[in-house]
Formats: sequence, C-alpha cells, structure tokens
Amino acid sequence: MSQQQFGFLAGFLFVGLWAVAGIGPAIGALIVGAIGFFIGRVLDGNVDVADLVGRFTPSGTKSR
Repeated sequence: MSQQQFGFLAGFLFVGLWAVAGIGPAIGALIVGAIGFFIGRVLDGNVDVADLVGRFTPSGTKSR
C-alpha cells in the first residue's frame, strides 16, 4: 500500500467515525492513534528518547 492510499484510507475512516459517532470520539481516536504511532516509533528505535528529553530540558540553567 502506498503512502497516498494509506492517507486516503486513514482520512476516510476518520470521517466515517465522525459521521457515525460524532466529532468527540473521532478526535479521541485520532489522539490515541497518534500516541500509539509515537510509541511504535520509539519501540522500533526510530526516535532517540534521550535527544527528545534534552530538547525539553532547560539548558544553561545554573545550579545554586
């Protein structure tokens, strides 16, 4: 399956869920899916967690 076909399928399923269950459950499913996608990338080794933590840790702060 190409990326274009996957994108179409994902969009189609999202709108289908929106039509059947409403916008709240559709947004919830989208958020949970994104979290699952990120966890999968971490487990596959495609995301460097130490680098990600370093981006959100203040650097240059002085300890007292």
